[in-house]
Amino acid sequence: MSKKTKNQQAVLAKYDHTKLYPLAEACALLKDITYTKFDASVELSANLGVDPRKANQMIRGVVTLPNGTGKVVRVLVLCTPDKEEEAKAAGADYVGLDEYVEKIKAGWTDVDVIICTPSVMPKIGALGKILGPRGLMPNPKTGTVTMEVGNAVKEVKGGKIDFKVDKTGIVHTAIGKVSFTPEAICQNAAEVLNAIAKLKPQALKGTYMKSAAICTTMSPGVKIDLKAFLNSAE
Repeated sequence: MSKKTKNQQAVLAKYDHTKLYPLAEACALLKDITYTKFDASVELSANLGVDPRKANQMIRGVVTLPNGTGKVVRVLVLCTPDKEEEAKAAGADYVGLDEYVEKIKAGWTDVDVIICTPSVMPKIGALGKILGPRGLMPNPKTGTVTMEVGNAVKEVKGGKIDFKVDKTGIVHTAIGKVSFTPEAICQNAAEVLNAIAKLKPQALKGTYMKSAAICTTMSPGVKIDLKAFLNSAE
């Protein structure tokens, strides 16, 4: 068995992996058990009692984090010329159409979000095999297929994220940075948990939100007292 480092020993002295922590306490503890020299991402995971194979149990949503994501979001807007100035004025990093479609076909995907207008979707549909696996395919349900490209860019830059349950029934999403205050991390986490709670399928039997945990890029997960959180949110 390998010997634990000083940082690992320090974490074990502060943290009980079997305990369910109130959300605010979990967020404060997270900063105490993170020892990375870089500004690590904060990630939230929620284990749901759904079967993602059933269409009426596919959980997907959009939420705007009150304190942003803490990361620079690179946005590509694919649109017709009449919408280009609107997109640029809103802060889009890349704006155009045919030239970027060709770049993506050649393998370029160096962006975080792609926004487009409905009229150009036929051209983008052919890119599904490239964009889909990377989570970059524009979707009306997440507000990334819209005529209001300027507003969409501002929302994404301001902390709007989308989340989706994976095939194992878990929602996993980044909600900030470890440099955030515990209060800011807590507010972001609460916003996501509340959004997930509101998406409970009507036909679902049994427990919907089974468990939740919060961690940083290289920290252990801190279990959240989900029952207490949901009761307080009612």
